[in-house]
Amino acid sequence: MTLRLRVSGKYNGCVYFVYSLLLGLLMLLATPWWLLQMARHAKYRAGLAQRFGAVPAQLKNIHQRVIWVHAVSVGEVLAVSTLVRQLRERHLNHRVLISTTTATGNQLARDRFGFDNVFYFPLDFGFAIRPYLKALRPEMVVVAETEFWPNFLRLSGNAGAKIAVVNARISDRSFPRYRRWKSVFARVLRPVGVFLAQSEEDARRIIEIGASKDCVHVGGNLKFEVNATANAEIVHRVREGFADGGSQPLIIAGSTVEGEEPMLLHAFAEVLKEYPRMAVILAPRHRERFAAVAKLVADSPFELVRRSDWADEPLPPGTVLLLDSIGELASLYALADVAFVGGSLVRKGGHNILEPAQHGVPIVIGPHYENFRDIIAIFQRADAVRIVEAPQLGSEFIRLLKDHAERSGPSSLGQRAAQVMRAQAGATERTMQALENFLAGGR
Repeated sequence: MTLRLRVSGKYNGCVYFVYSLLLGLLMLLATPWWLLQMARHAKYRAGLAQRFGAVPAQLKNIHQRVIWVHAVSVGEVLAVSTLVRQLRERHLNHRVLISTTTATGNQLARDRFGFDNVFYFPLDFGFAIRPYLKALRPEMVVVAETEFWPNFLRLSGNAGAKIAVVNARISDRSFPRYRRWKSVFARVLRPVGVFLAQSEEDARRIIEIGASKDCVHVGGNLKFEVNATANAEIVHRVREGFADGGSQPLIIAGSTVEGEEPMLLHAFAEVLKEYPRMAVILAPRHRERFAAVAKLVADSPFELVRRSDWADEPLPPGTVLLLDSIGELASLYALADVAFVGGSLVRKGGHNILEPAQHGVPIVIGPHYENFRDIIAIFQRADAVRIVEAPQLGSEFIRLLKDHAERSGPSSLGQRAAQVMRAQAGATERTMQALENFLAGGR
């Protein structure tokens, strides 16, 4: 037995050493690209010291017990927001700290949880992770979705932290790769004490890639319980801008990605022929594309107005208001007569449709939604989303705008979507109960 443990320990050590070596080599090869991106975009420079293990001053000399929650970007921060609030309310003797990977996620987390409680997640190297574990001494680490960083999980477990993965999911794209390397992932996932999966299918996949069956439970999808973002000021200003310009109806296309805007502008042009007073809000997913999308709109039949340049002037018919801002789209969906959610006309796996759904807005998406298959399936069963190919997009917009009952009636497409949101409630409470049981010593 002792010999077997020694051999196993040496094998594990070799696996992690090789992983760290390969990760370091990959970073070295990618350094020229990263330097170029840092020179071009400030977001790549954000939190650089923290990522390399420099613990920020506000996290030093902490005397409270710590719960460390990691949420990679905006979507994950939104998903765990209610969970974080409840952890704070129920565990007053703990300090709940939040790490993020992206700059936009970090900014949102600071806005919601306070500057002193938010930091950038360290790179997956021992030299970057150990300073945080030493400074924070977390009693529990809560990871959102599928951030399975091998060194972080291993070192956190070795430091005595209980590790839980909440809102866990395995995408269609990732599943074959994880399953192919099951023997490796089984070791990577071993430090995790609890997985709370979004669905039964996700739970099955997590077990199939190597997690212990006893550790895996279905907690539900936290994103269904994201509260509608309340930014009443921007909603009022934009509503008045379109009203003063005499523009209606309004189509909002959110989270669009490269390759989608030309197809959308073509569809909007079809709608404009039927509804010459229509207008559009267009929100690209990534800020580095704002300028390129602005040029596409400027070269189209529509009048371009950039949100960053807009000073509350009337927005006339035929306007495309380019939302080159962060954090306003979720609120503005409330103004839409029809909403389109991007990442779905091209093979990017789709984006989250829950933001327009919570406002009771009719939702249209393209055929590529693999990353949100379970969510979309729930909406499909309730006939609460429209899925169309690019050539049919314009005609679908027109059909919905003409069908008053389906667009804005009491049993409309949007109201069915809102009902789905209400019916899926409860994931946060289930997750909280499981975490409290885990923290107290159970599973």
